[in-house]
Amino acid sequence: MAIDLWKRAPDRCPLAVAHRGGAALAAENSISAFKAAAAAGADAIETDVRLTWDSVPVCVHDSDLYRLCNDPRAVSDLDLATLRSLLPSVMTLGEALAASDPLGILLDIKLSHEEPIAQIIAEVAQLGAMRRALIGLRSIALIGAARRLSNDIAILAFLEDPVCAGAAHAAGADWFRLWQGSATAALSDAVREAGMRVAVMVGQPRSVALPEYPPFPVGHVDQHGLERILAIAPDAILLDDPRMMTRRTTSD
Repeated sequence: MAIDLWKRAPDRCPLAVAHRGGAALAAENSISAFKAAAAAGADAIETDVRLTWDSVPVCVHDSDLYRLCNDPRAVSDLDLATLRSLLPSVMTLGEALAASDPLGILLDIKLSHEEPIAQIIAEVAQLGAMRRALIGLRSIALIGAARRLSNDIAILAFLEDPVCAGAAHAAGADWFRLWQGSATAALSDAVREAGMRVAVMVGQPRSVALPEYPPFPVGHVDQHGLERILAIAPDAILLDDPRMMTRRTTSD
């Protein structure tokens, strides 16, 4: 299942991707969440990557620790030892790659410079995870840089404007992320016509939902919303609770 997961036609479509490791199942981006997502039948795990002060890639979503442990300091201002004293469940990239095996892993890279991207791709290759890894990048420039660094790594474009799909593919992206609120059949078709696969992120792009569709924060979805997403036949869906998809597949 994990061989070239992101570059070939998936055995199951759409792929169930456990957002933040499966944040509905255990503490986000933790080994416990990874294990629970695997037990729930997820095809892949999504986690976030930042750098500590001592340049260690770690799996933390927010730029600081205020939400997670009421500490306002930035991840980038803390060394790994200090970070672990504050957030004992934090994983390094290497630990996340090991814990996710043999599932696919989507690395949402929260960085804006080429040098750490090279470091991350090198570690993925060194640990033998290249054929099950997908890296998510937030600019055309970074997508182009990553593709120049490696022809083998699969790349997902985390871009806000679907109009950029053609440019993203030209730069080297294999996948494009759509938010649930804009995941229409027309946009999905446009992404595919540009030469990429479609991943849908459920909920709104914020931690507290506004009074608009969908009525949930990032990672959350109800069954009706999930059915609307499935109707456009995406290649992958990112959600906090992968059981919503895997139980549906089993019952079907």
